[in-house]
Parts: sequence; structure tokens; C-alpha cells
Amino acid sequence: MNRRISWQEASARRLERQFLANPLAAGTGGPAEIVAAMLGAHAQVPSAAEVSVGIRAEGTTRTGVRAALSGDRSLVRTHGPRGTVHLLPARELPLWTAALTALPSGRSPFPPDVRLTGEQAEQVVAAVGEALDGVCLTLEELDQEVVDRTGTWAGDRVMPAFQDLWPRWRQVLHRAGQSGALCFGPNRGRKVTYTRPPRFDPLAPRQALRLLLLRYLTVYGPATPQDFAKWLAVPAGWAVALFEEALGEAAVEEVLCAGRRAWVAAGDTGFPQEPVRGVRLLPYFDAYVVAAQPRELLFPGAAYGRALAGGQAGNFPVLLVDGVVAGVWHHRRRGRRTTVTVEPLGRLTARQIRELGERADRVGEVLEATAELVIGEVTTGPHA
Repeated sequence: MNRRISWQEASARRLERQFLANPLAAGTGGPAEIVAAMLGAHAQVPSAAEVSVGIRAEGTTRTGVRAALSGDRSLVRTHGPRGTVHLLPARELPLWTAALTALPSGRSPFPPDVRLTGEQAEQVVAAVGEALDGVCLTLEELDQEVVDRTGTWAGDRVMPAFQDLWPRWRQVLHRAGQSGALCFGPNRGRKVTYTRPPRFDPLAPRQALRLLLLRYLTVYGPATPQDFAKWLAVPAGWAVALFEEALGEAAVEEVLCAGRRAWVAAGDTGFPQEPVRGVRLLPYFDAYVVAAQPRELLFPGAAYGRALAGGQAGNFPVLLVDGVVAGVWHHRRRGRRTTVTVEPLGRLTARQIRELGERADRVGEVLEATAELVIGEVTTGPHA
């Protein structure tokens, strides 16, 4: 009979394995180790990524995260899962690039006269890598470099974006990032720049996909093929086939988690016996709320409507109470101070309120500001 795992056991293990139950002790690991444990930190909003990393490691601040990006370059900011901007450990780029480029691609959202052919897309990715080798370029500068290396067709302004038309080649900007041809460089004033990460040899695609699946199950399991597919934004049928292949090779095993069939990495069936207690503040698109499933158990009751945007996780920073979403929050910075407004969806005990103040202070420390906690309604809408 398959082992039965409760939601509380699964939640406790997920929180432990990405240092949310107990932050990593100061001096025992840097931002790259934290990001590796999370399987990437969503970084479309850079300050949110800094908070995601900082709350998981004692003493880590935004300065430490930025130093990992621009100093020792142990982190890169690039396009990761779902094509969205993530922080990824530089040492893991051989895994990530091989796995992400081996995923099935969905149907293009652009009409036929706008799309790139497969051959054109490959030309563009190669041109981006050549243009960015050893330099940092703004997007406008990269536009010209790509056209010079491919042809005028790449610069045709036919791609709808933000009430404007962008050059045709930009529709595969994320693919260039996922393939290792591009990552973000330091800002030039207010302008974003791109560069090329240090060269590396990617893993074999099949090996990379297997490793990514096992890593996902280790951090976020027990999970189903549908959970894995949602995390990567790929067809569920493809994920089912990958799970079946792994099962046939005894790389995964089945359990029953919260009443549903799910899988863990083979032999990885140890779970904490005690639930994780306490309150935590997680920022926009934190990896835990995006990847952990089933979502209706992570966002119980009123949280499902208040803290999700049309069922999508991450659009609101969330308050966790005992491992489940129990409110939303927002911070507004003014100079060296930041106001942390928390909207609980239920009554908090005096102990939880005291702990919430400590968590707000920690958010302030990560952002290198003095935090003021306000318990009240959050009036900001979901992040786009």
C-alpha cells in the first residue's frame, strides 16, 4: 500500500527544505545556495527576489544578493521557468539551460506574418549570444546588433507589446535567456542592460530533464505530473510521459498525499512529524506559493479569493500562518523607512502579532530600511 502523507507533513517538508521553517544560519551559505534550494527565485520585481532570498538566510540583505549578481557572479538574473525572469545559480546553468530548451514549446501567440520560423529563431539566439559576448548592451543597442548579424527582417516592428510595436526578433528574447545566450547586466542609469553569462557546457537534454524533475520532487513533492506541468507552463500530457518514464526506471515512487496520488523521488519518503508553526511574510511570486500544490489547501477558505488573482499565485505578497496563506501584505518605502501593511484574514493571537512584528522587521533589514508594521486593509491591487 502506498504511504499516506498529510498536507501538514508535505507542507512542513517543503518549508524546511527551502529554509522557510528555519533560515539558514549566517555564514553557512550565500544567496546562490538559497536560490538553488528554491529552484530559482522569481525576479521580475528585483526587490521581491531580494526579500525572497533574504528571509531565508540570517544576515542576508539586498546588498548581499546584488553582490552575488554583480560581484562574484554566483547568481545570474535571466529567463527561467515559464519564460519569466528569475535568479538562478550560475553553477546550475548547465542544468537549467539544457532542461528549459528541451521543454515543448506552446503555440505562438502571434499571427503568422509576425512569427519567426524555427530557423530564424535559431539565428536570432546565436546572434544575441555573439553580440553580448564580453559586453553589456541596452535593448535598443541589441536591436541593432541582432539586425546586423541576421537581416532587416529581424528588426521589422511588427510585435505588439505595451501599446507599441517591437522588432520581430524580441519574441524570442526569453528563449535567448533560457538557452544561456543572454542574462541581465548592471543597469546603465535607468536603462536595463544585457550581457552573456560565463560560457559553460550544457548537460544532455534527457539528463537535465530527469534531474530537474527529481529536484522539483525533492523540494516541492509529493507532486503530480499536472503540478510539474503548471510550474513549467508545459502540456500536462508531456509531464505525464516524463513521470511514467521516471517511474519505469524506479527514479520516483508513488504516495498518497492529502487524498490524491502523487510522487516523490525514489527513497525520499521521510517527512517531519511536527507541523511548522508561526507567521511568515512572503513577497510577490515567492517560489513556495507558486510551486506548492494543491493550491486550494495552500490558499484555504477566504485566502483563495483574496490572495490569488484569477487562481494565479504570486500576484499578492502573502502572510503565512502555520504554513498556509492567511492574509496579504504590502510595503511602501519612503527613504530609509518602509511601512509594512498586513491584512490578516482571521484573528491573530498576541503571540502571532509579536512574531509578525519581528517578520516585518526582517523584511526591513533585507531592504536595508527601518520597518513600521501596520495591521489593516491592503488597498493595492494584484501585481500585473
